[in-house]
Amino acid sequence: MKQTTFMMMRHIVFVLLFFCWGAAQAQQTIETLPDTSLISPRSCINNHYYFLQEQHFDKSKSVRSLFPVQGMSEKKLERRALQLKQIYDGVGFYNSVKDIPGQADYIDSLSNEHIYRISKNFPKLYLEKIEGKWYYSKESVLVIPVIHQRVYPYGMDKLLNMLQGLGDNQFLGIYYWQVLGLLIILGICVIVYQVLTHIASNLLERVLLRLKLNKTHGLIIKPLSKPFSLFVVISLAILMLPILQFTAKFQAAFLLILRLLQPFFLLVLIYRLVDIICDYFAKVARTTESTLDDQLVPLLRRFLKVVVVIIGMLLVLQNLDYDITTLLAGISIGGLAFALAAQDTIKNLFGSLMIFVDRPFQIGDWVTGSGFDGTVEEVGFRSTRIRTFHNSVTSIPNGKIADMTVDNMGLRSYRRYKTMIQVTYDTPASAVELFVEGLREIVRQHPETRKDYFHVYFNSYGAHSLDILFYIFFSVPEWGDELRARHEVNLEIMKLAEHLGVRFAFPTQTLHMEEFPGQPSMTPGAMDRQEMEMRMASYFETKK
Repeated sequence: MKQTTFMMMRHIVFVLLFFCWGAAQAQQTIETLPDTSLISPRSCINNHYYFLQEQHFDKSKSVRSLFPVQGMSEKKLERRALQLKQIYDGVGFYNSVKDIPGQADYIDSLSNEHIYRISKNFPKLYLEKIEGKWYYSKESVLVIPVIHQRVYPYGMDKLLNMLQGLGDNQFLGIYYWQVLGLLIILGICVIVYQVLTHIASNLLERVLLRLKLNKTHGLIIKPLSKPFSLFVVISLAILMLPILQFTAKFQAAFLLILRLLQPFFLLVLIYRLVDIICDYFAKVARTTESTLDDQLVPLLRRFLKVVVVIIGMLLVLQNLDYDITTLLAGISIGGLAFALAAQDTIKNLFGSLMIFVDRPFQIGDWVTGSGFDGTVEEVGFRSTRIRTFHNSVTSIPNGKIADMTVDNMGLRSYRRYKTMIQVTYDTPASAVELFVEGLREIVRQHPETRKDYFHVYFNSYGAHSLDILFYIFFSVPEWGDELRARHEVNLEIMKLAEHLGVRFAFPTQTLHMEEFPGQPSMTPGAMDRQEMEMRMASYFETKK
């Protein structure tokens, strides 16, 4: 704890010295010109700024750049001139005087009038040529207090006035009151950072416990609470920095750094929040029967992270004063051209969305369709991977899967087994009847057959056999279990046929002579029914 405090104090001292050095250097590089004639936009702005500097301070001369609004006293105009400089210095608005138009007849290209707009950030703040001279327009003079209140909200203008009232003594090129203000801001930021980190850590710990996410304190809570606290602290510093009244050039440079760090920490915060949200979704997905949502969570994680990074980059560009609306318009036009060139890719993307929404199959299901037959292994954004029964992998575009008929064998509640049991024509009717009843008993006794729905009947007379329909269902989850169950049932059928003396037929042509001199008849003698029943009863008795 002591080491952490020492390091923090060392960083604070470093930041303080950097501020003092940077502000002193900027103070020495203020660029002004002696031209205060108001005959051009350049001379008007130079007159306002030139006579509000320490070495040339004269409010009565500086106020000449403001259009004299009727009914507004000289003191109020002087107050507006000071507020305007505070706005420039507070937001870090810096224009080299040499870059401002010096032509007396300057015309704005948009309005085709003698107007010079200061900045797109202040649309109502502009210069206007009136009776041969350039002034801050009447609208600009009236709107200055509104803009000033926006730059110094929550009574910060009163804090600024209080600090400036401490005197004009300097330290390392900057005023004592500026050093004091800097210390106050740094102290507030450190306190806010410590408090927010502690509160955020406790709150996140409770949330994780409530969500039953088994994560350690160091893996999620600290990495998430720190960027949150830093984002708030930087936002607070951006809000309070204008009261230091450093030169606009230095203020602009440091505000640029803070405005780049602000979206960066916000991006880190949301990026890590995506991991927590997706971990929770993964936990919920593990509790469901479907395995497709287990595959969806990693895809969702990657998609959300890409979206967060793109939004973060747009925020950075916006804080750099780039017009992102133009950029977005260009991206939309380029996106249209890209969409036309990549129709198949987009079709596959929407196909994957339809698979995740409709869920026609899930990971591990046995599916069949046009050109594929195997087990679903992975569902991606572009294609679905199917492991065939040859142990090869087939990748099928999701757009095609969405358009074709897919038979999901894995969603079967029961697995059907249908076959014809063919016995010879010389089998007596009583034997066929008992054999059929025995087949039904096999179905009833097997532990994995459906008992409420099956059909076993003497169905037809075939070309060379008596055909018995054997139509049953197995209640097993996988194909391997189905094969095992078939094996067991088929063996029982064979044993029953052997026990009853029933012979299976096969395609043959037989010359059958019932009587032959000197030889016994080939027609088998009929077995007594009671004897057959006893044999069958004894057979099933042994199975119990």
